[in-house]
Amino acid sequence: MFHRVAELAVRRPKAILIVAALLVAAMGVVGAGAFGKLVGGGFDDPDSPSTRAAQVIDEKFGGETNLVLLVTGRDGPVGDGAARTDGEKLVAALREEEHLANVVSYWDTGSGALVSEDGSTALVAAHVEGDEATRDQYAHDIIETYTGQRDSLTVRAGGGTAVSAELSDQVLKDLLVAEIIAVPLTLLLLLIVFGGVVAALLPLVIGTIAVAGTFAELALLGGATNVSIFAVNLTTALGLGLGIDYALLMISRFREQLAAGESEADAVRATVHTAGRTVVFSAATVAVALTALLVFPQYFLRSFAYAGVGVVVIAAVGTLFVMPALLMLLGHKVNKGRIPLPKRSGGHRAPFWGRLAGAVMRRPVLTGLPVLAVLLLAAAPLLGVTFGTPDERVLPEDAESRQVSAALRTDFAGDDEGAIQVVADGEIGYAALDAYAETLAALPGVSRVEAATGTYTPDAWQAPGPAAQALERPDAMRISVIGTAAPKSGDAQELVGTVRATPGPEGATRTLVGGGDAELVDTKDSIADRLPLAGGLVALTTFVLLFLFTGSIVQPVRALLLNIVSLGAAIGAMTWIFQDGHLSSLLGFTPQPMDTSMTVLLFCIAFGLSMDYEVFVTSRVKELHDQGETTHTAVVNSLGHTGRIVSAAACLLAVGFFAFATAQVSFMQMFGLGSGLAILIDAVAVRGVLLPAAMRLLGRAAWYAPGPLRRFHDRFGLSESGPAPTGTGTARTDAPAGV
Repeated sequence: MFHRVAELAVRRPKAILIVAALLVAAMGVVGAGAFGKLVGGGFDDPDSPSTRAAQVIDEKFGGETNLVLLVTGRDGPVGDGAARTDGEKLVAALREEEHLANVVSYWDTGSGALVSEDGSTALVAAHVEGDEATRDQYAHDIIETYTGQRDSLTVRAGGGTAVSAELSDQVLKDLLVAEIIAVPLTLLLLLIVFGGVVAALLPLVIGTIAVAGTFAELALLGGATNVSIFAVNLTTALGLGLGIDYALLMISRFREQLAAGESEADAVRATVHTAGRTVVFSAATVAVALTALLVFPQYFLRSFAYAGVGVVVIAAVGTLFVMPALLMLLGHKVNKGRIPLPKRSGGHRAPFWGRLAGAVMRRPVLTGLPVLAVLLLAAAPLLGVTFGTPDERVLPEDAESRQVSAALRTDFAGDDEGAIQVVADGEIGYAALDAYAETLAALPGVSRVEAATGTYTPDAWQAPGPAAQALERPDAMRISVIGTAAPKSGDAQELVGTVRATPGPEGATRTLVGGGDAELVDTKDSIADRLPLAGGLVALTTFVLLFLFTGSIVQPVRALLLNIVSLGAAIGAMTWIFQDGHLSSLLGFTPQPMDTSMTVLLFCIAFGLSMDYEVFVTSRVKELHDQGETTHTAVVNSLGHTGRIVSAAACLLAVGFFAFATAQVSFMQMFGLGSGLAILIDAVAVRGVLLPAAMRLLGRAAWYAPGPLRRFHDRFGLSESGPAPTGTGTARTDAPAGV
């Protein structure tokens, strides 16, 4: 395959570029519609008990409250005069909205639970209909229409759909800011790394192809299934980053072949057979890590698999076909537009990385142990990690939906958006419902229980009010359990388990427990249940790929162990920052438990990218070892050749992720900082120190494989050893600046 690709690039470079340009234009047209098809949400398991409970409430009870309007009178109490009149008009208008149901307000019920103690503010609760693909847009339209100054009232929106809608808007704003920061910095670094304008612009071609192609893919998938809006962030950061990574490897090898005196055609052939082969295997390892996200039922995580695998494959294909064609047309002009930089010694070699590898291999224990100790110390916060799901606290403190949610918790006893929702199917009599509600009210941690038969507290009962009829249907009953613990807390989650363990009312054919805390419990359980499968798939497929690449069963194990150490350090540091609250004042976020889905995503992304650099380095080690060098000299010379590539690629990729530190959504900050840190840890600490130390300690055992597997690799395995160079020129002495 690589031979045919190389010959095609040598003989038909212009045709390749014309076809590529047409494809990019078509992908750009299709991808332009992606933003209109991507949706928020997707954090819940669609088959969990809490999701099924929500579905029953939607079908039989008009839906749970997911939109709350906080209505404040500007000139006096909301229960008198113009405020009352305007409030009633507001409620009447809301009831006319096509996608709004179960509108309940203080002015309808007169309930003291729906008005603040000073009488200045009242609540309007409602349910925004639609699935997760449409609900955010409906909520966005309703909020725009009814919030702000309305006659004698000030109206603000809160609740789940308001948070979700504001979150989606904020993500797009954060993406724009991140790109404004990342792109100029990336261009500057490219100029420094390559030392010339022409070479620096080539990676942007691959990045553009990867991003445009992935947006087109997401647009098509978004028309067939739910795809999260957050996949956009990964597409832009990873598309540009991998485009730079792969192009950097190809350009570096091409320059090296030219400097060795080969013709332009032979340099392209050698580049495709060596660096091109590495790109394909590197992309395969990254894609495998991201494919594991497909085992999770949450479409938030699955969306990152769609985007991640797409961007990796498209970047690799673009690099394999377009980059050789560009290099063939440019030839020695790839070094044009040089900028004045200090001259580097050693041509294409990186003396620092070669010397570092040599020093580590002379004293592997003395140099490796301190680095390992630091990484383990960074991972220590994982011993106290707790997990949660996103809520309004991921938004900045001045976000309207967050402010409303805070007011609901502190000023309104009647806010039951965080209540445990119990749905009992079947013909249930009042006596059975009464007994069940009393049992629930007596549970530890319960503040009150609301049912069609009344309101229950541990010590009292209150007759049902006008709103109680909404909790009753001929074939089902709905019960709200309001706890004393803060939402998402450990006690609140424990109460969910206690309610689920309580037998349902007599006559019920099925009892389902839902609500926000139940969704958190189910999400954690769902992810925990599938983590072993996801981890096993990643480990197994990575092992197989690295075995095929190296012919050793030791190298894959060594790579997996080192990657786990570096990932533990990165995620531990994020736990120290985002859960424990260090740097919260600097970054402007509210400390809270680690986001369950985002932590899984961070692990898969960082693991895949660390394997990217693993292949970069190990491929050259294997090539040199196959040419007869000892393991010691192969590692030293490999890092001498690839150390600068890996470190430069890591810095360029990390810039794209670190730009998300400017985000206003805290879990996007965590993802960006965590990914960038993991990349730098892997490129510097693992590739620079731990890999040489491990190779020195393993010695010949580093290449061990049982006889049958060795013969299998000899027949089916692949490596970065391409055809022998055909050029006859002598080595050039004017090695170009840059990588």
